[in-house]
Amino acid sequence: MAKIRMGMVGGGEGAFIGSVHRLAAFLDGEVELVCGAFSSNAERAQRSGAALHLPPERSYISYQQMMAAEAALPADQRMQFVAIVTPNHLHFPVAEAALQAGFHVLSDKPATFNLDEALKLREIVRDTGLLYSLTHTYTGYPLVKEARERVAAGALGKIRKVVVEYPQGWLAERQEDADNKQAAWRLDPSRAGISSCMGDIGVHAANLAEYVTGLQISEVCADLTAFVEGRSLDDDGAMLLRFNSGAKGVLMASQVSVGEENALRIRIYGEQGGLEWSQQEPNTLWLKWNDRPTEMLRTGGGYLGRLAVANTRTPGGHPEGYLEAFANLYMAFAGQIRAHAAGTPPGERAADLPGIEDAVRGMAFIELAVAASASDVKWHPFPNHG
Repeated sequence: MAKIRMGMVGGGEGAFIGSVHRLAAFLDGEVELVCGAFSSNAERAQRSGAALHLPPERSYISYQQMMAAEAALPADQRMQFVAIVTPNHLHFPVAEAALQAGFHVLSDKPATFNLDEALKLREIVRDTGLLYSLTHTYTGYPLVKEARERVAAGALGKIRKVVVEYPQGWLAERQEDADNKQAAWRLDPSRAGISSCMGDIGVHAANLAEYVTGLQISEVCADLTAFVEGRSLDDDGAMLLRFNSGAKGVLMASQVSVGEENALRIRIYGEQGGLEWSQQEPNTLWLKWNDRPTEMLRTGGGYLGRLAVANTRTPGGHPEGYLEAFANLYMAFAGQIRAHAAGTPPGERAADLPGIEDAVRGMAFIELAVAASASDVKWHPFPNHG
């Protein structure tokens, strides 16, 4: 079968996440990059395309030009989907243009600049009947999928407590004034939106909590802070959570936790058992009990469920990590595109992918966290957007 043809908006020279997307997309040989609009600067866009061995005529100087030119190509040559790896403020206009031009969309999170845009995007996805997915990368880890399956099977009993934390330390000092492009846009309200910390990493923690438990956050109590002087957006936050099942939770996200790298961690406790998974030790899942020893599950183990096995590439003892988890999202999206073209339902692996409803919930979570933190009211209901 021919490879799935990808275009990319953003991710040119000097960008961080674009190269990660490309490595992940290429890992399984299912996807090829055929075009891109890598920068709003024409010279940088052309240099980026040349560095990626693209022909000059398919290194575009704007996403609008790319959509029009690609749509005019024969069906067996044009891109089939667009990967969006820009700052947040461009996510919606690029996704809208791609969908209206007939292309599927895989976007970095958060999905849009604000909730209103996310709701509009959902309508466009529904109207076009095209595919949309969001790169909540941590859902791609094999043992995260194993944790989800075990919770769903009732291995822990009814869930009582969810503790999820995502501390980083890279913004503990002012980086946005030091020619750090990644810090500058994340702390700029005109490009990032109304939140830095919760918008960038807190939304990952919330998504992971809902994905693994199969529950939905129903109420929040939030306290967001900008610790570094002069910042208008939060760089730290803590939240109490209530879930629709009656479970309670705690979420902590921080970009000023000195010495921390990317320490996403989740613990879930039910009536009969608990589990723990850490992104920095992703090949281990701990199951905990009161009446027997703690169990350690490992990636590649023959005792794991179907989804964990389907998302594992190497034998046990050969570590897999972030790129492989990211690649699982691309592999699943490629599967969805093939199924869509054939008019058939996607398989189990392809279907297990964050979509437009996750996009809406993510934006609702960010706006709710900011509003709740600014309010004197303790508990704030999670809005129902159908």
